Amino acid sequence: MVTESEVMDSLSNVEDPELNLKVTDLGLIYSVDISSNHVEVEMTLTSPGCPVAPELMAAVHRAALATEGIESVHVNLTFSPPWDPRIHSSEDAKFEMGIFD
Repeated sequence: MVTESEVMDSLSNVEDPELNLKVTDLGLIYSVDISSNHVEVEMTLTSPGCPVAPELMAAVHRAALATEGIESVHVNLTFSPPWDPRIHSSEDAKFEMGIFD
């Protein structure tokens, strides 16, 4: 059985092309639900008008599908809750973005 950790490891290869930071470090992946060999990924974007939304969602889809044991993936886009780098991003990503609490 594939684990959430394995899928998240695959997703950590995806970078936001504008910020050049991993989507996992940015906290853009809200959840990963696995059912047998299918994965549902719930993600958000750095802004609702993100110009690279289709590209980023496709990259997340491809990365999740590349996880050994996964045969199908559905990527759900949500803006609830809205992404906030101070809340959702890792400490390393905050540092890279110049956010110091």
